[in-house]
Amino acid sequence: MKDAPPLEGDRFGTAPAPRESTHLVGHEEAQAMVRTAWDAGRLPHALLIGGAEGIGKATLAYAIARFVLSGGAAPAHSLAVDAGHPAARQVAALSHPDLMVLRRTPNDTGKLPSMIPAEQVRRVRSFFGSTAALGGWRVCIVDTLDEMNAQGANALLKTLEEPPNRALFLLVSHALGRLLPTIRSRCRMVPLRALSEGQVVEVLEGLSAHMPGLDRSRFAEAAEASGGSVREALTLMEGDGLAVRNATRVLLDALPDVDPKSLHALGEKLTGDRGGAFQSFVGTVEGWISDHATGRRQTARVRLARLPEVWEKVRRAAVDADVYNLDRKTLVFRIFASLNEALRP
Repeated sequence: MKDAPPLEGDRFGTAPAPRESTHLVGHEEAQAMVRTAWDAGRLPHALLIGGAEGIGKATLAYAIARFVLSGGAAPAHSLAVDAGHPAARQVAALSHPDLMVLRRTPNDTGKLPSMIPAEQVRRVRSFFGSTAALGGWRVCIVDTLDEMNAQGANALLKTLEEPPNRALFLLVSHALGRLLPTIRSRCRMVPLRALSEGQVVEVLEGLSAHMPGLDRSRFAEAAEASGGSVREALTLMEGDGLAVRNATRVLLDALPDVDPKSLHALGEKLTGDRGGAFQSFVGTVEGWISDHATGRRQTARVRLARLPEVWEKVRRAAVDADVYNLDRKTLVFRIFASLNEALRP
């Protein structure tokens, strides 16, 4: 029997983690910007890669890391380093001596904590304070900044303010607007757009070799409902994900006049769920908030100033549900209570 893949915050089931993915779909503009800067000898010391969850931000970060640590060993106008290149193999295994990755890792209980420990962030200064082991660049990936508390962010900022030569930070964020202005101001912004439905299907096709349980007949439906996020498409394809998404959207569109029976029914459906259905619920709510915050959908009843706070409550509830094994039905009611609060005059 094949061993289960390690528990990682950016891995979905048996799919390859971003560090292992050598085929990046989409984001050609961002790739071209990095390659042009590299060829001109003007690569910024920090790139802040932002966008919705599941669109390939971490995959892009690792692609850039492979390219830089390989010394630019890719065809012209490309970042694609051959998977057999020593740097590519080392990045995939997180064994490259000049690569540091800050991310959530399993704690003593075998679960992922909700935040990146601040003590892990403090090691960045010593990493960049030493000479590059292979004499080239040193690269630090932060996946994600959203999972770093104020103490950790301030520790990171100290190195960002005085970057050494041939040092590169690749910072990933799902919510650029919530980051410290002092961090944003020291980075080159790399905002990524959601993938097209065709690109989502392309990624799903590629993942099917690693995830034999994927139903190809549902790829198009999942891609259409995913909002351009591969992670969301995978979540929707798990169990009752698509049905939960549709039920959640009906309730969201009815705010603040939500039918109590329908809300209870949704909570019951999610009770005991430890898979994709609850994540589908959370993703649908986050998408609704994002649509209103960015103006893709406009409703006079929604107070935009309160949306970042509600988004944070939803995200924290989702993380706490996994970390503390909380009751899903209770969380559904908490989230809708927060949404109702945002609609109050």
